[in-house]
Amino acid sequence: MDRKTYKRFADAHAPHSPLLKNCFNAFWTGGLICVLGQVLRNVYEQVAHMPEEDAGTLTSVTLIFVAVVLSGVGIFDRIAKVAGAGTLVPITGFANSVVSPAIDSHSEGLILGVGAKIFTVSGPVLLYGTLAGSIYGVVYWIVCQFAGRLL
Repeated sequence: MDRKTYKRFADAHAPHSPLLKNCFNAFWTGGLICVLGQVLRNVYEQVAHMPEEDAGTLTSVTLIFVAVVLSGVGIFDRIAKVAGAGTLVPITGFANSVVSPAIDSHSEGLILGVGAKIFTVSGPVLLYGTLAGSIYGVVYWIVCQFAGRLL
């Protein structure tokens, strides 16, 4: 079977996803996570009388903790099945991408299981994010050096 025939076969048998519904679910779920983060931050600032920076840090820690617990008990995956990309709001999605491989590989032991596989999903994000940031920084520095000589 050649590629074109296989593609036609796969397209004919693959379930079609409702694009508008998926976008709507991702939008409201991601928005709800962001609203939760803002509510937590406001509570930490106004009720606990924390400085802005500390409230922001504790908000991040709380969202990570909630995502880890929900991943651990299997609820995060059920939410992600409905919400799709809405659960990829950076901090909760990243927490899930670290915890899920750890949970899946815990039966293989702490070193060869969890230790070796914990960053299989998030590792490329860290690597290429750091690489892209470094390249951007060098380009920015060069542009600033060049622009400084022109002015």
